[in-house]
Amino acid sequence: MLKQSPYLLYSDGQGNIFEDTTLYATGRAGWDAYEVSLDNWIELPDGGNLYELPGRKAIGIDVQSGEMRLCNKGWAVAAFIPPAHTSLFLAAYETAKDAPTLPLFCYTATGWYNNKTYVTAIRVEQDIRQECAGYDEKEIAAGSQWLLEQYPHNRLVKHLMQTCCMTYHCPAARNFSMHRWECPVPASPACNANCFGCVSFQPQEEDITSPQDRLTFKPSVEEIVEYTVPHLANAPYPIISFGQGCEGEPLLMWETIEKTIIEIRKHTNKGSININTNGSKPQAVNTLFKAGLNSIRVSLNSAREEIYTRYYRPNNYQFQDIVQSLKIADENGGWSSINYFVFPGTTDSVEEYEALRKLIKTTNLKMIQWRNFNIDPDWYLGLVGIVENGEILGVKQMMQLIQEEFPDLKFGYFNPPIERIKGNFNKDFAHH
Repeated sequence: MLKQSPYLLYSDGQGNIFEDTTLYATGRAGWDAYEVSLDNWIELPDGGNLYELPGRKAIGIDVQSGEMRLCNKGWAVAAFIPPAHTSLFLAAYETAKDAPTLPLFCYTATGWYNNKTYVTAIRVEQDIRQECAGYDEKEIAAGSQWLLEQYPHNRLVKHLMQTCCMTYHCPAARNFSMHRWECPVPASPACNANCFGCVSFQPQEEDITSPQDRLTFKPSVEEIVEYTVPHLANAPYPIISFGQGCEGEPLLMWETIEKTIIEIRKHTNKGSININTNGSKPQAVNTLFKAGLNSIRVSLNSAREEIYTRYYRPNNYQFQDIVQSLKIADENGGWSSINYFVFPGTTDSVEEYEALRKLIKTTNLKMIQWRNFNIDPDWYLGLVGIVENGEILGVKQMMQLIQEEFPDLKFGYFNPPIERIKGNFNKDFAHH
């Protein structure tokens, strides 16, 4: 536990980061900067990084006077925190008029104390499946090469190994190359939402670029079955997941997915079949569960319809369809999660808390994956039309309140394997 607040960090614009011992670091929620209580700071976990934020001056608390003021020495600094951790506060700064829009990453508050970097975060998941220490570069390169040789005509394996694994270092694709855990199954080049923060497609007129390119073809049933059956049959704690960051909306390919699930289950009944989706087609979801789907994860930035709609800009579907899809998962005895984009100051507002409670009750939700929202904070708040902070509970406090009211609801960051779904959820599965 810290004895005092960490000091503020700033960057000189040349990639060098310094501490300012005249200022304590603060955190941002919504539009405002706040003093962060000591129990909200943890050491930056392995796999985290620091970013400089051009055109932005950090806000700190003066060590002498206790007043908030700007650090004028350089640019503000934020942290990227690795998967399995959820951000409690954003980096606090003032943005200049000509500052560039920040790329699609998460900007967590950070500080420096006793020769260590601290961040405002909480670990929400014990699973180690995306930890840096668990990836062996030699093994990944060899595994990737082996898969390309095993499936020489499979466009999907080629996409996953050459593009996702070796070019973008996608954690899911890297795990697949090491024949373990969750295996990605991108299936759809198209999407029926127009999310502002889309990671795989940004229109030319936007001044941010998407961090990766989207899948360009429609995989066949045969291509999917060919590599997923061996994975389900042989990998430890296996999951195959439709719906990845490198694709559009998998429910647009539901006929292919339905045939695939039926075909897979002719060969093996092992492991879990999951879909990561926007939940836009409840009838398709019903069909997939009837075919043998085990779990669904629906992504949303808010449990409030108006905030959701302004960000997702859905085509031909509405917020109610999402709610219906989650209900259908429950009615079919399936596992339902939400991929909940946490934005301190809006996610933990009293209004959002009430909307989330209602969603959990209505759908009998099984799990919340508390994900960090990868987006420029000023840009996002402007997009969804939030002009000032309402009453805020604090992310950690909100988590505690939800957990007290819904003791059976699971918290985490990843899709659980069938062994966790059916057995002891809290048992630690990923350690070998």
